[in-house]
Amino acid sequence: LAGRRILVTAGPTRESIDPVRYITNHSTGKMGYAIARVAAYRGADVTLVSGPVDLKPPMFVDVVPVESAREMFEAVTSRSGEMDMIVKSAAVADYRPSTVGTEKIKKSDGDLSIALERTDDILGWLGQNRRDGQFLCGFSMETENLLENSRAKLAKKNADMMVANNLKEQGAGFAGDTNIVTIITGDSVKELPLMTKEETAGQIIDEILARL
Repeated sequence: LAGRRILVTAGPTRESIDPVRYITNHSTGKMGYAIARVAAYRGADVTLVSGPVDLKPPMFVDVVPVESAREMFEAVTSRSGEMDMIVKSAAVADYRPSTVGTEKIKKSDGDLSIALERTDDILGWLGQNRRDGQFLCGFSMETENLLENSRAKLAKKNADMMVANNLKEQGAGFAGDTNIVTIITGDSVKELPLMTKEETAGQIIDEILARL
């Protein structure tokens, strides 16, 4: 990967409700950090745009910390034009509160509803604005219809590859150190066995390189 520039996104985002509370998800960033680390070991010039995680930054990687989906969108889109490869493994919030309270929302009797609006579609933007020769890899976390949903996402986002996994599979998912993924392209499906996230990262990069 010497001479290649790669941007990786990792971790969750946090969408503020008020100064105290936020909406997030269970992503730990481990998969994205493994991809960034393996790419750097192989000689790539790596930029890692990371949501809030409790992980040690990989050596020889330019880490760009962000918090919200909007901040991640701006960090990625402002750098994407320089990249040879983009691997978007972050678990970005699909929705954020329509308004953010300036003071803590106080508890009251009865239920509370929070109006939500869509966040920026980072992968969709990248697919529409990619430069010639740029390789775009997305991630698809599913709980059902993995192949069908991931193939639809691959086509809709104009990506080259989708790395899909089922949150319900033993050994896959966010918090663990292992993963079970299926690598999907327009003309192939490759199911990988249970392996460490570091090993999975190596396989993902191998598949990208085979198609460059």
